[in-house]
Amino acid sequence: MTEHTKIPLPTGTDGATAAEGAPDSATLIERVVRNYDLVKLAPAPIPENLIPPAKQRRRYRKAHEVEDAEVSPVADAPSASPPPPPAAAQPVQERPEVVVPEVLQDAPAPVPAVAEQPALPAAQPVQFTGKRHPVKRAHLREQGLIVPEGSVTGLLEEFRIVKRTLLLNASQLRQQGMGYESQRVLICSPHPGEGKSFTSVNLALAIAAEKECEVLLVDADFAKPSILSMLGLPGGPGLMDALAKPDIDVADCVIGTDIPGLWVLPAGNATTSDTEWLSHTRAREVLDRLVMGAPNRFVIFDSPPALAASPAAELAKYVGQAVVVARADRTGQGALEDAISLLSACPNIQLLLNAVHFSPSGRRFGSYYGYGG
Repeated sequence: MTEHTKIPLPTGTDGATAAEGAPDSATLIERVVRNYDLVKLAPAPIPENLIPPAKQRRRYRKAHEVEDAEVSPVADAPSASPPPPPAAAQPVQERPEVVVPEVLQDAPAPVPAVAEQPALPAAQPVQFTGKRHPVKRAHLREQGLIVPEGSVTGLLEEFRIVKRTLLLNASQLRQQGMGYESQRVLICSPHPGEGKSFTSVNLALAIAAEKECEVLLVDADFAKPSILSMLGLPGGPGLMDALAKPDIDVADCVIGTDIPGLWVLPAGNATTSDTEWLSHTRAREVLDRLVMGAPNRFVIFDSPPALAASPAAELAKYVGQAVVVARADRTGQGALEDAISLLSACPNIQLLLNAVHFSPSGRRFGSYYGYGG
């Protein structure tokens, strides 16, 4: 080990060697500064004329504070003169209060009392009150139509599927904001003899079996009406009479049946201006009255063939759905395209294929319920 007492001590600032054994109370940094004269390395002071005024004031303030702290007061020193008393506050003259004259506003003119108008009554639902006529079930069976209260047949099952699709579409159209048109459907075909009236009657009988809605079957084939004869009902004024004569209420022309939920509107007197009456401004008012206040009422129009008479295209403006009936062994593609083009005023056109005797899937409705035909 090295003995620390034998290490030579550095010389002082005057070059003399420190006495041996004499303790040096200076710190290591102080001795380095003293021996190597590091004071010479300090930066030169900044001339007074180069110091900004703000810094000069701050520097003077600091120096003044240091002097006050280091210099102790001398007993014989004359006491500093006390600061002069603050000047007495001069009384502030109050500004004369300015009196603003109150401006009197004219009193509002009395509002004459207005008699409270009674609220307009809501549209009353149109109820059909026509006499109910019996529909012979045997007559329906002879024509191959659905027989109410009868057994479940393949024909009934087919039209159950068709009606369910139409009712679902009607509900969706109503949710989309469509008005009375959502409750009306047009049954049409390109040519006569393709099964449009057969489809209209069976569809009406199927919808009448619903528990929460009723159906109005409208014979709109004004030139060759057939709905009344198919159901065995008597004739009378109908839709065309209500369109041509404003004093006739279309609701009074509706015929009731003994089939719950089934109503029928005849075509009315024949005219050569059926298309013009359907395009009349009163036509929408008359047709809206058929469903006014009755959201659960479904209206089916059995229209003339689209390629044989023009009323079908006019009726398409007032319905939310149209069903084009095509016969499997007769209707051509060109006829279908032309018919659909004429019915383009309807936003939802569907195709129903009639008289099909072959199903690739082997579907045969009715046999599950014990009916094999």
